[in-house]
Amino acid sequence: MKSAIEISRDISYKSAGKFEETRFEKIHCEIFKNSMEASKIVAQEIAQLIRSKKEKNKTCVLGLATGSSPIKVYEELVRMHKEEGLSFSHVITFNLDEYYPMNKENKQSYHYFMHQHLFNHIDILPENINIPDGTVPFDELNQYCIDYEMKIKQSGGLDFQLLGIGRTGHVGFNEPGSHVNSGTRIITLDHITRSDASSDFNGIDNVPKRAITMGVSTILRSKRIVLMAWGQNKASIIKETVQGDITSEVPATFLQNHSNATFVLDQSAAADLTRFKTPWLVGECIWTQELKSKAIVWLCEKTNQSILKLTDRDYNNYGMSDLLAQEGSAYNLNINMFNVLQHTITGWPGGKPNTDDTHRPERAVPEKKRVILFSPHPDDDVISMGGTFSKLIKQGHDVHVVYQTSGNIAVTDEEAMKFAEVCNDFVTEEKCSVDFSKIINFLRHKNEDQIDIPEVRKLKGLIRRRESYAATRYIGLKDQNVHFLDLPFYETGQVKKNPLGQEDIAIVKNIIQEIKPHQVFAAGDLADPHGTHEVCLNAIFTALKILKPERYMSDCWLWLYRGAWHEWDIHEIDMAVPLSPDEVLLKRHAILFHQSQKDRVMFQGNDSREFWVRAEDRNKNTAKLYDALGLAEYEAIEAFKKFDY
Repeated sequence: MKSAIEISRDISYKSAGKFEETRFEKIHCEIFKNSMEASKIVAQEIAQLIRSKKEKNKTCVLGLATGSSPIKVYEELVRMHKEEGLSFSHVITFNLDEYYPMNKENKQSYHYFMHQHLFNHIDILPENINIPDGTVPFDELNQYCIDYEMKIKQSGGLDFQLLGIGRTGHVGFNEPGSHVNSGTRIITLDHITRSDASSDFNGIDNVPKRAITMGVSTILRSKRIVLMAWGQNKASIIKETVQGDITSEVPATFLQNHSNATFVLDQSAAADLTRFKTPWLVGECIWTQELKSKAIVWLCEKTNQSILKLTDRDYNNYGMSDLLAQEGSAYNLNINMFNVLQHTITGWPGGKPNTDDTHRPERAVPEKKRVILFSPHPDDDVISMGGTFSKLIKQGHDVHVVYQTSGNIAVTDEEAMKFAEVCNDFVTEEKCSVDFSKIINFLRHKNEDQIDIPEVRKLKGLIRRRESYAATRYIGLKDQNVHFLDLPFYETGQVKKNPLGQEDIAIVKNIIQEIKPHQVFAAGDLADPHGTHEVCLNAIFTALKILKPERYMSDCWLWLYRGAWHEWDIHEIDMAVPLSPDEVLLKRHAILFHQSQKDRVMFQGNDSREFWVRAEDRNKNTAKLYDALGLAEYEAIEAFKKFDY
């Protein structure tokens, strides 16, 4: 019987007119447009297995994973249980791992995670749930791990193992150096693994240094393995795992030897695979303009030459002979590509008045535009497009910045305590509507995994709000053009957020209706490790889709920016806005007004640099890339991609 993943190939990314040659890949990969679509297919395969086992009156033994990757799979399984009658009464589960030491009640425990996302919502028997116990005394751990292995064997072995993958290439908590014959055991966590988990624990110092994990051999004995990976942050390790040599330094590569393993990826996680990154090295291509641009930029970097210096031999030597034959000569390819890139550059992000705009990224008319700059957090605006923000104001456009979330979760307790103590010293209780002594008392006695009380969350949100006003005033924006939405999905007081809801969409829709913009700038930086950027962008997409029939929307263009986490590749850029040295400095100062996010960044992701440093470096690197391709030399460039919604 075919699995749901195999049946789904007609809607997968690779079947949508893409390249199907996979000769560089040593593991079967299925690529989907997004993680939601992929997760539903994985859930369908699991459901199919559960039902087929039940028909034969057999138990179904599932190996389950935690982390962000499987959450949507569990949501779909819960939906199928509630709406389609999928029963888990004949299911036995074994979880991959657990932090050590770790109490089951701790909100960072995998025991808590699994019950929150799956077990509390289905009809599985409690005695059929198996999760490594993070409270076992250390001197009993060895026997406990042996017993865990034996229980899996006595249950008939794992019919299906669900996996994610860490940046070190770990599966479960099998860190680099793990042996192919390793079984369930206690292991010391890699620094990168602990760093990636640090935001969940409010700092790396609070992340446990050890964990209990199923071993590599335990995983490989599973009858079926599906590994899921989402997002650009996983692209590099996915390529290394799928196309590299088998090595204990990347434990996931051991899956190359499994006869029934599939990697289920979204487009971003698959982006570095040869068939997508450089398909001309694999076989014949359908040479769209986007693929031409990508290939020529790559060829310039490979040969260390500017566009206009590329020769016929360069194209032939690097797998592009069919493109050369199609276009006739390197000269034609080079000049066309040079013009494409040249036309992306503009110092007028709102359009230059009284000018032929045929080859400009933005329209000349209307001369003065109404602009919405959506910012997921209260600093993404200046971090990602502070220079362009300033230009739009100086060039006379009616600019509105819209902060979609409060950002309160990213303010440290120490920062909140500082402000609370100042306020408490400055005002008396009779004159103030807020009891700051209550806030101070809570913060002094706050437990490690305790959610902030509403007063603390409000204070932290106000800290970020006032920092935003300081930054926008510095850039030159009027206070009345600053809007704070405080979208409800974000206001949970913890890292885990609620799903996007109708109320969130309505709030975004209302601000668009109110301003009736000619331009919308939004964060397309989906590498945000906690997903807030993606949720905020989906709210905008949904609102724009609802409003599309409105007459004013025919004049509204959507521009996506990046910069907080990574930058657009050169071939993806539709508008490149150069910054002078003074504008780079202005942008830096605007970012530094967000003092609560300086020095001790709670959610910096995989990049340890402060936000102003990473943004400045990326802007300068984009300018260097344009310069290396033979275009004008600038101090820095902010980049944007036009999106047709």
